[in-house]
Amino acid sequence: HFSVFTVLFMYFTCVSTVQTTDCLHLREQCINAANGCESVWNVIEDACNISVLGNKCKAEDTVGCNRIIQVLADEYPEFKNCVCTTDNISSITTLLGKQCSINKDNVSMETKLQWGLSALSKQLYTTNRTCLDVNRECVEDEVCNKQLSLYLKVCSVNKKCNMEECRAAIRFFYQNMPFEVAQMMIFCDCIQHDESCHRAKELLHGKPCAVTAVPAPSCLNVIHMCEENELCRKKYTTFRSKCWRHVTKKCYDDEACLETLIKDDMPCSANADCKAAYINNWGTMLHMECTCQNLPPMEQPLCKLFHHMLHSKSCFS
Repeated sequence: HFSVFTVLFMYFTCVSTVQTTDCLHLREQCINAANGCESVWNVIEDACNISVLGNKCKAEDTVGCNRIIQVLADEYPEFKNCVCTTDNISSITTLLGKQCSINKDNVSMETKLQWGLSALSKQLYTTNRTCLDVNRECVEDEVCNKQLSLYLKVCSVNKKCNMEECRAAIRFFYQNMPFEVAQMMIFCDCIQHDESCHRAKELLHGKPCAVTAVPAPSCLNVIHMCEENELCRKKYTTFRSKCWRHVTKKCYDDEACLETLIKDDMPCSANADCKAAYINNWGTMLHMECTCQNLPPMEQPLCKLFHHMLHSKSCFS
């Protein structure tokens, strides 16, 4: 157990969440005020190419958009605190608040922007971090703790686990955070007998809810099920091409050819693209624990090859 000293290393790259809510309030006031603010607002909507649906709040003319946002801030100083003119996406999302969050992609975008305020997002990934330390740092960071809580609420061991919902929560958690933070969490580890570290690792890694089925499926089944699911198939294809190019180039999907490969034949690229593709597998069936026990001898070589590709630490250690 550790006591949490919630130290907020809030690096304000742009806006704080408190100020964001003020912005929404200011926007309402601006639109309803009869002092000319509304007309500046209308110009912003045009210049920043904002439509509630369709273009997901992306500004085409970012220079013009930022310029008019600056005008709004100059003429109506109350907007000063909630506008950031260095990053147009941030400005627009901040100013538009709820209007931007209709589309699911924009929920992701807002989450990514919140992560920009997290001290963790400034840290560079270093190897050999313990999962307990990583977990503690996340809990002590306001943004990380909020996202972790949302994910743990769905994947909680205390209630009956819904594997699909938990996987979706894992995908959202890991795919919207900065790459450095995701690496820190996914590649953390524990020494053998450190119980509290192993518990932290299980929490961060979606165990048991998203990864443990009883009985464990064979790795052949996992790959075959994945290939029948569009989302999973795309991720698997990317993962193979980024991490196991040698396999893809030599055999592609030909299982007879794959059976002829042995582990030593299979260098893993282990670069940043490969790590990103591996992280992208989390929250799909590729992330599940699988086994090659109880399979007939004929199927063992291919199964072991798939197990090596999906769960080998050689790629990342």
